[in-house]
Amino acid sequence: MITQDQLKDVLDRADKLKHYLKIDEKQMEYEEEELRTQAPDFWEDPKRAQQQMKKVKGIKRWLDDYQEVHTMAEELQLAFDFYHEEMVTEEEVDEDYSKVIDAIEKLELRNMLRQKEDPMEAVIKINSGAGGTEAQDWASMLMRMYMRWCEAHGYKVTVADIQDGDEAGIKSVTMEVEGGEFAYGYLKSENGVHRLVRVSPYNAQGKRMTSFASVFVSPLIDDTIEVYVDPAKLSWDTFRSSGAGGQNVNKVESGVRLRYWYTDPDTGEEEEILIENTETRDQPKNKEKAMLLLKSQLYDRAMKKRLEAKAKIEAGKKKIEWGSQIRSYVFDDRRVKDHRTNYQTTDVDGVMNGKIDDFIKAYLMEFPTTDEE
Repeated sequence: MITQDQLKDVLDRADKLKHYLKIDEKQMEYEEEELRTQAPDFWEDPKRAQQQMKKVKGIKRWLDDYQEVHTMAEELQLAFDFYHEEMVTEEEVDEDYSKVIDAIEKLELRNMLRQKEDPMEAVIKINSGAGGTEAQDWASMLMRMYMRWCEAHGYKVTVADIQDGDEAGIKSVTMEVEGGEFAYGYLKSENGVHRLVRVSPYNAQGKRMTSFASVFVSPLIDDTIEVYVDPAKLSWDTFRSSGAGGQNVNKVESGVRLRYWYTDPDTGEEEEILIENTETRDQPKNKEKAMLLLKSQLYDRAMKKRLEAKAKIEAGKKKIEWGSQIRSYVFDDRRVKDHRTNYQTTDVDGVMNGKIDDFIKAYLMEFPTTDEE
C-alpha cells in the first residue's frame, strides 16, 4: 500500500507538469493553430495543409497526455481516500499508483526531447561487423529488436533496403520508422557500436565469440525541410532486386543505387555516400525514396556538426561519441550493459524482444538536449 508521502509526491509532480509543459501557452497555441485549419482556402495547398494538421495534432497530444495524467492523479487521490473508508482494496490503490507514475515518467521523459530534430521520424541503418555469419546473425537480431520496439510503440517500420547474409542473418538493413512523433528523439540513443558475446551456434567447437554491429540513426526529413544536393556529385545505377524467383521484381531493374560525393565542410575530405533502395517494384518511387534518404543523411551530418561545435564550447557538460561502442550484450552472463550510462539489466530476453525503454531513458537523463541545440 502506498504511503501519504508517495501520494503527495505524485500530486506534486503532476501539478508541476503544468508549468514544465507550459500547458496554458500550449492551449492558446492549439486554439490559434486549429483556427487556421478552418480557412476556406486551407486545402488548396495539400502539403502545407498536411503539415499544419500535423502541427495541430502534435500540440493536442501534449494537452491530452497532460489531462490524462491530471485525471489519473485525481483518481489516485480518490482511491486513497476510499481505501480508508474500506471502499477499495490496497491492490487497487497500488495499481492506480503504478499507472499514474508510468504516465508521469513518460511525459517527463518526452519533455526532455527539446532538440529540434527530436520530433522527427527516423532512419535506422544496421551494418554487421567483421566476423562473417556470426556478426550477420547479430545484425539481424538487432533488426528484430528495433522492429519489436517500434511495434510496441505504435510506429510503422518500412525496410527500404536489406542485404542478406551469406549463410544466415543480414549484412545490412535500412529501415524507416514512421507513423508517430519523437521516433528520432528516442532512437538517437542507439547510435553506435553494439557488442554481442555468446557461445556461437555457428561455431563447431562451441566457443564463446564476440561480434559487433553498428547502428546509425538519423532524422527522416520531409518535403518541408530544404537540403542542398549538388547534382554534379550525384550518380545513379540500377539493378535487379533480389527476392523470390519468378517475381516481377527480379525481371526489371527496379532497384536503385545512389552515389554521392560528400565533402566535409571542416576538413575538405571527400567521402562517398552509397544508398540502395529496393523498397518497391517502381523504379521512380525507389529513386525518390533514395533521394529522401540521402537528404536525411546530409541533414544528419550537418546536425551532428552543430552538436559537436556546441559540445566543444560546453566541454565537460556532454560528450558526444557517435561511433563509439555503446552497449554490450553478454548472453552467457545474462547481462546487457550500456557503457555510457552504466545502466544494465539481466533481462536479456526482454531486451532482445524490444524492451529497451530503460536504456533510452537512462541515456536521455544522462545526455539531455535543449532548445538551443
